[in-house]
Amino acid sequence: MAITPLMPVYPRCDVRPVRGEGVYLYGEGGERYLDFASGIAVNLLGHGHPHLTKAIQHQAETLVHVSNLYGSPQGEVLAQRLVDLTFADTVFFTNSGAEAVECAIKTARRYHHAKGNPHKHDLITFTNAFHGRTMATISATNQEKLRDGFAPLLPGFKVVEFDDLEAALAAIDGNTAGFMVEPIQGEGGIRPASQEFISGLRKACDEHDLMLVLDEVQCGMARTGKLFAHEHYGITPDIMASAKGIGGGFPLGACLATEHAASGMVIGTHGSTYGGNPLAMAAGGAVLDVVANDEFLAQVRTTGERLRAALEQMIPNHDQLFDSVRGMGLMLGIKMKTDSRAFVGYLRTKGILTVAAGDNVVRVLPPLTIDEGNIREFVDGLSAASTDYQIPDAA
Repeated sequence: MAITPLMPVYPRCDVRPVRGEGVYLYGEGGERYLDFASGIAVNLLGHGHPHLTKAIQHQAETLVHVSNLYGSPQGEVLAQRLVDLTFADTVFFTNSGAEAVECAIKTARRYHHAKGNPHKHDLITFTNAFHGRTMATISATNQEKLRDGFAPLLPGFKVVEFDDLEAALAAIDGNTAGFMVEPIQGEGGIRPASQEFISGLRKACDEHDLMLVLDEVQCGMARTGKLFAHEHYGITPDIMASAKGIGGGFPLGACLATEHAASGMVIGTHGSTYGGNPLAMAAGGAVLDVVANDEFLAQVRTTGERLRAALEQMIPNHDQLFDSVRGMGLMLGIKMKTDSRAFVGYLRTKGILTVAAGDNVVRVLPPLTIDEGNIREFVDGLSAASTDYQIPDAA
């Protein structure tokens, strides 16, 4: 048999973690890795955080799963907390970011359908976006590596240049339902949108009765030093997808919406077998206990500034490799002058975990709980690795 038991859709590397503690992962042979990838922005409290672990253990002993045919005291509590903390009036819980984005797409379309405008079903989306791996979410991007081999793609999406307000406004027509955008592109290369762009999209939605759908799966849940990234821009969306860090490592996503935006989402329009199960709700509640306060968010901003400053100070010593640092809070990207994927692979051999992204960027996504010692260890290790690194031949 040639195929592996695990379907071979991932180019899995030689790092094989079996245990985690704080900011470190440990492999099968006891190898220790400094984890500045955090499961791609998921393990925002690091590994084995006592409060999160205790909450999951307690709920696992109490009740793991029931059907959404029944009332959900656990879901009601977490939904109310999110409503109290955000722009939203209502929440649908999912198991992943892709599912949260799917719900957001359906919510935007159903809004116009319920108003008697079923033709308003197109979402304007943006180049280099990553919204997930479902048929709808790959149809919403122009990334060929995600779309290759999956035709026919789903209609209803119009892709224009990211951070180009003029192009976005010009794309509006009689079939437009709204815009769907990441305030900070993650997989696309840690690219924050400009203030003009985000404010302009919000204004256009208000003027044309369109839905502003934000994908904050990666940039949300305290990673930028605000609970959600759109807070940096001083606007609110109509609909927002959240996941990754919201469960701290436990599979959890959420689609948040205003009452106005969710007016079409009535009984029978959406569902999920596992979404909002009691175990996931316990994880989500524990994460909010830790991150949803001004002191923690201020610490993320401070730590992010210190990490960024340390990286910017290091870059001139290795200017053959690095160009600049971008991002917000602890969602940072190092723009490289060479192939970032090869460099990320090399860092793994030195016990440092990061994540490659588009535009030859190294994503730096540590747990939000890192301290000064972790920053020094990362930057010193990165600098040492950069000194030894041999840039691969272009051929």
